[in-house]
Amino acid sequence: MHWISRPGWPGHLIALAAGALMPLALAPFDLWPLGLLSIALFYLSLRQSEGRHGFWRGWWYGFGTFAAGTSWVYVSIHEYGAAPVPLAALLTLLFVAGLGLLFALPAWLWCRWLRRTQAPLSDALSFAALWLALEWLRSWLLTGFPWLYAGYAQLDGPLAGLAPLGGVWLLSFSLALSAALLVNLQACYPQRPRLLMALLLLALPWASGLLLKGQAWTQPAGAPLKVTAVQGNIEQDLKWQPQQLQAQLALYRELTLNAAPADLYVWPETAVPVLKEYAEGYLGVMAQRARERQAALITGLPVRETDAEGRNRYYNALQALGEGDGLYFKQKLVPFGEYVPLQELLRGLIAFFDLPMSDFARGPAGQSLLQAKGYAIAPFICYEVVYPQFAAALAADSQLLLTVSNDAWFGRSIGPLQHLQMAQMRALESGRWMIRATNNGVTALIDPQGRLSAQAPSFERTLLHGEVLPMQGLTPYLRWGLVPLGSLCLLLLGHALLQRRRESRR
Repeated sequence: MHWISRPGWPGHLIALAAGALMPLALAPFDLWPLGLLSIALFYLSLRQSEGRHGFWRGWWYGFGTFAAGTSWVYVSIHEYGAAPVPLAALLTLLFVAGLGLLFALPAWLWCRWLRRTQAPLSDALSFAALWLALEWLRSWLLTGFPWLYAGYAQLDGPLAGLAPLGGVWLLSFSLALSAALLVNLQACYPQRPRLLMALLLLALPWASGLLLKGQAWTQPAGAPLKVTAVQGNIEQDLKWQPQQLQAQLALYRELTLNAAPADLYVWPETAVPVLKEYAEGYLGVMAQRARERQAALITGLPVRETDAEGRNRYYNALQALGEGDGLYFKQKLVPFGEYVPLQELLRGLIAFFDLPMSDFARGPAGQSLLQAKGYAIAPFICYEVVYPQFAAALAADSQLLLTVSNDAWFGRSIGPLQHLQMAQMRALESGRWMIRATNNGVTALIDPQGRLSAQAPSFERTLLHGEVLPMQGLTPYLRWGLVPLGSLCLLLLGHALLQRRRESRR
């Protein structure tokens, strides 16, 4: 405890280890108490740091978090980007080091302007507010990287009942507050009223989460729908080869036509690996077959459109066929996977910057939802499902949620399992069923409590059958979003800043 709270290398190394604990609280490990310990150690590590020491303490914590939790990008860079091992390792290191700055800057801000060790209750509240602000910042800065939020650790934990109230944000805030209060209990002990208030603040979110767990915030909007999700398990290095096109189209056609009758068939992201304009005949046949079965079919495919200036624009899209309707263009693109920042400089340097279909355009905001069997379906293509606010905005107008993905880019790493956990949280936040169809896993059906109702084995060519229930009504989170909690955090941070300035003047 002495080492971690003082400036210097011992504290930096402990902060690094503390950061590495956070991914162990998330999928697939799900050791959620380690998330609480991780945040508590981070809070304690900033106790005596000043200026640049606080900055570096935050960077080491962030580096540990992302090195342990997102180093799966190495698989994409090396195995599918054809980068040599040293170069792939270097790029992964640079990626993780850059993400560490997302913790470094708030840590500096905390140590310089907000920390008030003489007011333990206020200090814990403002730290939790800053933690939430940090996660919110990560949701949009440089297009956003909302991965490894602390709140995901509570998907099956005691705080899960709070998710429909304030989303994953409220879970993260509650964890950060609890961690800081646990550290500060000793400082509260000499004053009994302060100690009682600390214990009350500590118990409130956990008791509320347990009482609200399993609460139904939404109601059925119709009869159950039979769903079949098709998992083609196409190898990533074969997916975009022209000579493999007909075999892949035939595979999805035969799997679907030989499947048991269903109301909705779902294919994964870019299951049709050719531009829509070249697959119209095939899509027309599949639409007719779906109508004959009185079913809808939703598939991922790339689409080319020409803008007003005559330029071709390419989109990662979803299309509903048969007794379905709608064409949706992906809005949240993956950097380097679907577009290349500074592509004038980077294109051609290494194969990683020239991955197939890495020149997509961003779909417009305000698109209509997909329609299938008379129900509105909120579509999320791969990466989009990890954005809490974006997902909530679409979910509020829907009766069902749908996410399609191709996590083959990440091999057998923990990345796809983290991705699944975030999709489960979106279902819990919105009180709606989620259909998840992927190329090689994890294909699953998720109920409104965020639980897996059905799951297909990964890395197998298979069909997942099950039922989902369209839902109506709004959870408090869908109704008000981040506004109540965000406003509270602004007040807490503003109060901490003013009090710190007054104390500095005295």
